[in-house]
Amino acid sequence: MSNTDTTSASVGESNPGEFTHKQILTILSGLMLGMFLAALDQTIVSTSIRTIADDLNGFSIQAWVTTAYLITATISTPLYGKLSDIYGRKQFFLTAITIFVIGSVLCGFATSMYELAAFRAFQGLGAGGLFSLALTIVGDIVPPRERAKYQGYFLAVFGTSSVLGPVVGGLLSGQDSILGITGWRWVFFVNVPIGIIALFVVWRVLNLPRRHGSAVVDWGGAAMLAIGLVPLLIVAEQGRTWGWSSTGSIACYVIGVLGVVGFILVELRMKTDALIPMRFFKNSTFSIGLLLSVITGAAMFGGITLLPQYLQVVKGSSPTLAGFQMLPLVLGIMAASIFSGQLISRTGHYRLYPIIGTTLMTLCMFLFSFIHYDTALWLIMIVMFGFGFGLGNVMQPLTMAIQNALPPQDMGVSTSSATFFRQIGGTIGVAVFLSLLFSRVTDTIGDALRSAAGDSNFVSAVQSAASSSDPTVSGLARGLASGGGEAAGGVLDDTSFIQKLPAELAAPFQIGFSNAMDSVFVAAGFLLLLAFVINLFYKEVPLRTQSGIAAQSAEEKRLQAGVVAADDFTESDSGKHEAADDVPFSGVGSDTRTELLDRLPEQGGAHEKS
Repeated sequence: MSNTDTTSASVGESNPGEFTHKQILTILSGLMLGMFLAALDQTIVSTSIRTIADDLNGFSIQAWVTTAYLITATISTPLYGKLSDIYGRKQFFLTAITIFVIGSVLCGFATSMYELAAFRAFQGLGAGGLFSLALTIVGDIVPPRERAKYQGYFLAVFGTSSVLGPVVGGLLSGQDSILGITGWRWVFFVNVPIGIIALFVVWRVLNLPRRHGSAVVDWGGAAMLAIGLVPLLIVAEQGRTWGWSSTGSIACYVIGVLGVVGFILVELRMKTDALIPMRFFKNSTFSIGLLLSVITGAAMFGGITLLPQYLQVVKGSSPTLAGFQMLPLVLGIMAASIFSGQLISRTGHYRLYPIIGTTLMTLCMFLFSFIHYDTALWLIMIVMFGFGFGLGNVMQPLTMAIQNALPPQDMGVSTSSATFFRQIGGTIGVAVFLSLLFSRVTDTIGDALRSAAGDSNFVSAVQSAASSSDPTVSGLARGLASGGGEAAGGVLDDTSFIQKLPAELAAPFQIGFSNAMDSVFVAAGFLLLLAFVINLFYKEVPLRTQSGIAAQSAEEKRLQAGVVAADDFTESDSGKHEAADDVPFSGVGSDTRTELLDRLPEQGGAHEKS
């Protein structure tokens, strides 16, 4: 591992890695600005995406915009973790903010949905470092048992962004133009001043121990990861159009699988220098935690993506109102995070909370499948709160468990791995769930229109709408009167016409869209049920009482003395650590011993490999 120079500005001379409350708050101010930038962007874009897609005539391909962003954010996340472990956190956090701001500017100038997707992909390269590095730095400076003390600050960031995002997103996207520029484009331009402030604050306050690394960067692994991941995600989004057994789909399957296999082989060859060292997967806490991150990520991103669509398309809510209507979910996450964080801080035990969380998430996801177009909004909000409360009991404990499972000098890799696999799940979840939705919505709307054709009120509404002064309404009515089926397919490109229709005429479209979502929620419910079962086999490792930097400093001293502590190494498959306290390299194989000594600058490369 890299050498660590402790500076008095950030860490005390006598107790390296021990930060005062004031020092922690100073560093957190910079982290929270970076996280606020990413969190605000997510809520603004998710609130505005329907308006943007309708304006750019691409409602059915909006998954490209979301998927492209998540793909690049996912691929870049482990790189940020590994590079920051070697060279330090600050410069990469600043780089992430810079890329994110430049990407925001490019998105504001997009002229088509495909162009917007390309610029969102560039923006995602910065987003990949914002959350993962912020969480990594928290792990560096705050012991797991004490993180609940500071949880409220991060919750304030997400809470504020959750309130401001829908308001700002709805306000901006709802304007025809601002200063001569289309309103929704300011959804991206608003990131620029926030990003500039974040850059200045982070540059001034983020003073951590310096690292001078000499490890090899695993660019080959990153390339193979991209080769494997991108085709699989593309076919997940385009499979419904191409056909799941078409030549294009099969080509994506083959290239994707070969890329994943190639990535694993490269990682095995790179050993310690790997992007995600394969030895980490021998740790059951780490490996099961990553599996749970994939599943909950798919359900989380999938659910959060679909619910605003329901509120806007079926309930007719504006983007701003839909954002406010999502607040029960956010409040559930915040309440559960405080609840679980405080109890974990007091007891030191965390295994129970992911079980509670996946139980609630599974139940609520199945309840979502019973929501129809005319379900009372207050009932939907109750289920949202329950889903958010379950999610809040899963997110924080899982990240903490994964950080705690590996040695402190691998804090960046462990944290970025948790974020990486959660984003993989989210990317796949959004692509698959939206594909499933759009593959069914034409049929369900068609069925609803055929059922409504026998209703005299619907027939009267069609006849009245045929003479409407609005060409969209009159054209649709004439098409329905002549038995045309284009209306059902037209909803995939632009849903804004639904809100222009009389209630009787709009109902079949709302019913069809709602019915199409039911099957998606059922699929997500079964996925979460699997997460619940896996959680039952999750083993708990006692939480460290030192910060990551302090634990790393102590470990390096023990390694230099030839002594290994039990709680600093990867656990065996049985869930028990193999090293014994104060016994020189007891239970540690020759490869691991060589690897650990290589991390010490005083001994790295000079010892004899046995």
